Amino acid sequence: MNHGLAAFASLSILAACSSAPTSMGPAAKPMLNAAAQQALHQAEDDVQAARARFALWTGAASALRLAQDAAQEGNSDRVIRQAAFASSQATLGIAQLSYPTTEAKR
Repeated sequence: MNHGLAAFASLSILAACSSAPTSMGPAAKPMLNAAAQQALHQAEDDVQAARARFALWTGAASALRLAQDAAQEGNSDRVIRQAAFASSQATLGIAQLSYPTTEAKR
């Protein structure tokens, strides 16, 4: 009888140790696909280049922030859309530097 009780106690301890934890750890961060990662890096580079030339439009900066937020959420489609817009706006801001001035000449 003692052997039966000891075996039951051993099994109970093993079962308690091997049971899954009741609390879940932090959720895994969703991953972006390769196209979204590339678009985000390009947008970051384009916005940085526009900022360095004092040609950054607010629309480009806002779109980059939205793309970065979407990246944190793992939303690849939204990252691609917002990053593409940020890149295009940054590129247009830089291109605007070569346009003739509208200031009156004295």
